[in-house]
Amino acid sequence: MKNSLFLIIALLIFSCNKKEKDLVVKVNINGLKKGTVYLKKLDDSTLVTVDSLVINGNSQIELSSDLESPEVFYLYLDKNSAENDRITFFADKGLTEINTTLKNFAFDAKIKGSKQQNKLEEYLSVISKMNNRDLDLFKEQFDSQKNGDSVKLDSLLKEADRNLKRKYLYTVNFALNNKDSEVAPYLALTEIYNAQLKFLDTISVSLTPEVKASKYGKKLESFIDKIKEEEN
Repeated sequence: MKNSLFLIIALLIFSCNKKEKDLVVKVNINGLKKGTVYLKKLDDSTLVTVDSLVINGNSQIELSSDLESPEVFYLYLDKNSAENDRITFFADKGLTEINTTLKNFAFDAKIKGSKQQNKLEEYLSVISKMNNRDLDLFKEQFDSQKNGDSVKLDSLLKEADRNLKRKYLYTVNFALNNKDSEVAPYLALTEIYNAQLKFLDTISVSLTPEVKASKYGKKLESFIDKIKEEEN
């Protein structure tokens, strides 16, 4: 009786002391029967696994992580083959739900969670069209070069340059118009890190105090300071 009472007390103490994770990711992968799902993030430019789950017939997939401020995570699926699929999402504290399929793991992903994720999807819906135009231009350039059409090639190169400038300006304006979102410094660091310093500086200065104090806000400020030091 005493041993049972001691065990119950010990379990209660353990439960009370067990810290709940800031982020919970619930995943549903239609068609998945066997494999391993990994939750990863970048830590000082190194991709690290923060949680994982081996799937062997079970349909309930729940992963978790500590989270100081909103940041990007990656959901990987290892289907016991040489192929790996990845879903990128912007997470905040609380619950993120991801529904997808085994056949088209990344392409079919529907993500419900943070307001930062919604903002990132808004950005990607526009920039993806510009990226698709880049691919078309590259193919047209290749064909023109193969056919020896230097006039058309020159025209296509100029259009590609204009499209690149449009992408940069769109990203800068998007970041400035969303200075209260952690997506703004994230895009500055990942999409236009090689832009003119004045653009990066303008984005950093415009950030709200909360965003400036976030992971990506601090990284952007540090990145800018490093560039200024190198220039001096």
